[in-house]
Order: sequence, then structure tokens, then C-alpha cells
Amino acid sequence: MVTMQDVADRAGVSLTTVSFVVNGTKRVAPATRGRVEAAMADLGYRRNVLARALASRRSHIVALVFPALQHRLGSTALSIVTAAASAATERGFNVVLWPVDDVAQLDDYLSGGLVDGVLLMEVTADDPRVALLTEREVPFGLIGRTDDPTGPSFVDMDFAGMVTTGLDHLTDLGHRRVALLLGDPGGPAWSGYGPVVRTEQAYLAESARRGLEPLVVRAGQDPRSGRRAATALAADHADVTGVMVLDEAALSGFVNGLVAAGRAVPDDVSVLALATSAADVATADPAVSAVVAPGSELGTRAVHGLVERLADPAAPPLHVLLPGTLELVGSTAAPR
Repeated sequence: MVTMQDVADRAGVSLTTVSFVVNGTKRVAPATRGRVEAAMADLGYRRNVLARALASRRSHIVALVFPALQHRLGSTALSIVTAAASAATERGFNVVLWPVDDVAQLDDYLSGGLVDGVLLMEVTADDPRVALLTEREVPFGLIGRTDDPTGPSFVDMDFAGMVTTGLDHLTDLGHRRVALLLGDPGGPAWSGYGPVVRTEQAYLAESARRGLEPLVVRAGQDPRSGRRAATALAADHADVTGVMVLDEAALSGFVNGLVAAGRAVPDDVSVLALATSAADVATADPAVSAVVAPGSELGTRAVHGLVERLADPAAPPLHVLLPGTLELVGSTAAPR
């Protein structure tokens, strides 16, 4: 049976260093970690998960909590989950996805003591899950944020910055009537849903600053709702020549609805998605330009932040806003 000492001898490091890599109890330089992992692979060493948990008093499992009934697991959310799982593996942890939709259900999951820490997705302004985790003294972080910017650790998208980037692009092209289509999560529990609230606030403030007349349109999170929103927009607001869309699920239906209503994209209406995934930009039909969400970086930074707080509970909270990246694929142009 291959032991950690065998791995240490093969990698040319101390037994303690191998233990740090195997148990994830301390950061190890990437080059050293690589030698240790290569030695483990060469020798066929297998981690004993139960023994590691007993030795470190940890399960080395992090839960990603996603409200699956209220939210669609779209491309951006999936990129966050995938990156989080990869980052956790690098740090000696595993990720489980908890499709939890209410506080009572989350409390039931926590009572099992299965996880070392929790990352909350789809965060609202006054998220009741935060209070529960605080009360239960479970280490946690947010992918998103509450309305308290000095509160729990978070990694979030800079939605205000994305709005500014989008309006800069469209107004530089010459657009003077730019609408905002927002996804409506539905239900009173989501009235303070951070991405929608912050995007709308930034849009209204930026429109006022630029002397633009704002128009906010809402649609459900599905293609049919997007198509209905496009039909109404084309009929009631013919002066709109540009639209920013924060509704990944409705985006394709919205673009198709504009075309069906006789509004060519981008000749009649430019469409720019906000906080959508790079995969959607690449595969959409028709293609839609976007301020692309930093989904992978969100998942990676959130996991690293939580693991580091597990190692040092006294570490200050992490407060990070990540910008989007403008990617143009032809759905925006100067207005006629």
C-alpha cells in the first residue's frame, strides 16, 4: 500500500508538505503541489476521505446553495458552478450543489453537519439565508451580495459598471433612446433580487446623467416572455433604437420577437446583453453582443475566499466586484 511517506520521497518534499496537499490544511506553492500530485499519480496513491476528515475534523466539502425552483440554472450560473468545483478540487475540497429553495429546507440540510462551509447563490437584498447561517455559525460566503456592502464576504458582478459599459457603447454609436429589459424572477421573496435591483438603479442614474429618457421593460425568464416583450416594445415604443437585456433566458425570444415584428437587428434596433455567458454569445442564433459575465472568475474567487476563511476564521471578509467584458458579434450598430 502506497503511503504519504512514499509520495514525499518520490516528490522530494517533506511528509508535512504532502499532508498539506492531501488534507488541504495549508496553501502549498503551485510548483510544489504539482510535484506532489504527480508523485501521487505515478505511485497510484489514493486519498482516504474518511481518514482525512477524521484527522482534520473537516469533511472538506463546500455546498453551493442554488434556489432551483425559483431560478433557472442558466449558462452563467453553470459556469460559476463548474469553476467553483474546479477551484475546490485544487484546494483539496469537493463541491456539492444544494437545490434549496427556503430557509427551513436549508436548515434541514445544515443539521446533517456534512459541509465545512456554504456559498449562497442568487442573493437578495435582505437574504434570510444569511441570518440562518450566521445564527448556526456556519462559515459562508456570497456569490452576489445583500444591501449591506460591509457585511458578509461576497464576490459579485459589477452590474453598475456593466450598465455604464453598455450605455457608453450604444451612445457612442449614436443611440439616444436606449431601453432596458429586465428579467422578473417572480414572487415577493425576490423583490430585492440584487442583479435586477442594482442594474435598474444604475440604468436610471446613468440615463439621467446623460440626459436620456429611460424605459424599463420586464419579462419572465423564458423565451416566450422575451418574445412578448419585443412585440410590445415594437408596437408602443418605435423610437427605441437600442436595448440592453438582463435576462439570459428570454434573450433569444426577445431578438426573434423584434425580427417577427419587422424590426431588423441591428439595423432598426441594436441589442446588447448584460451579464450573459461567453457560451451564449458564441452559440446564440442570431448572435448577440454582450457585456459578458465573469462567471468562471466568480466561482473561483468565491471558493478560494471561503477556503482561506476556513483556514483563518479571523481573516477579514472578502468584498470583491468583478467587471464584465464587452464582446461584439454584430447585434449593435449605428441607428438609421
